[in-house]
Amino acid sequence: MPERVDGRGPGDGGGADGGGPARRGGPVFGLAEVYNPSMLPTLRPGDRLLLHYGAAVRPGDVVVVRHPFRQDLLIVKRAVERRGGGWWVRGDNPRVVNDSREFGAVPDELVVARARVRLRPLGAQRSPLAVVSWALSAVRPLRAARSLSSLLRAR
Repeated sequence: MPERVDGRGPGDGGGADGGGPARRGGPVFGLAEVYNPSMLPTLRPGDRLLLHYGAAVRPGDVVVVRHPFRQDLLIVKRAVERRGGGWWVRGDNPRVVNDSREFGAVPDELVVARARVRLRPLGAQRSPLAVVSWALSAVRPLRAARSLSSLLRAR
């Protein structure tokens, strides 16, 4: 099953539109929920992402893109590098291959948003220690991978 995010942003019906400079009058920020494990350990299923529509993308950024073969499907990946009019994207989880190794570079017009912050939901455990642990790790800015080359070599 492909990676999927549930976009709650600009466009009709709560879905995300193409983002980028061509957006007209829609919100600049939105939320998305991660459903699959392609970005483990960075993102887990159930995590929410604060998205910045139309933000400039740099190598190492976590981005939400439309799947090139199923444009109604939004997926979350890490932008690795620019290649011939698009972005080469990969998941952080080496066991999941649903990324540019499967479908090639993602055209610029299919890049929806850049993820800025990860919001981790509170788990089922409600002990005081679990709540404190959650509070310390629930909200994290998503920064570009420190050493993208070492991340890719590890695969």
